[in-house]
Amino acid sequence: MNSQVMTIEADGSLVRVMHLIYALHALGLAIGAFGAATVLGSFLFGWPSIIAVIIGYVKRGDAQGTWLESHFAWAIATFWIALAFAAVVLLVGLPLVLLFGLGFVVWFIGFGLLGLWAIYRIGRGWLRLNARQAMPA
Repeated sequence: MNSQVMTIEADGSLVRVMHLIYALHALGLAIGAFGAATVLGSFLFGWPSIIAVIIGYVKRGDAQGTWLESHFAWAIATFWIALAFAAVVLLVGLPLVLLFGLGFVVWFIGFGLLGLWAIYRIGRGWLRLNARQAMPA
């Protein structure tokens, strides 16, 4: 995306939709942080983030060519990257659990770092949205 495309003003309703998407992702993270689930588990499998991803896919075409396009891509990518790395951590840890019991350490550290990464990504995106700035490519 070139810088000229990213300066096109977005419709106010799309800005509100993007706030909703970040809020739903943040709710999913908060449910994990303050509930019985893990931060990452709640983010990936909780209804708020799943709804946020669905809304993101439905509305991202409306943001095409605006500075909001990068926010839709950022929020959607955050979810899918977290899911992919969670699968890797799970698969790496599984044989270590079965063989040595060390997999629990791999899972604890891996899922913990992924949870912090997801918090960072959602927080960074939301702050830049509030500042009406596109996400970097």
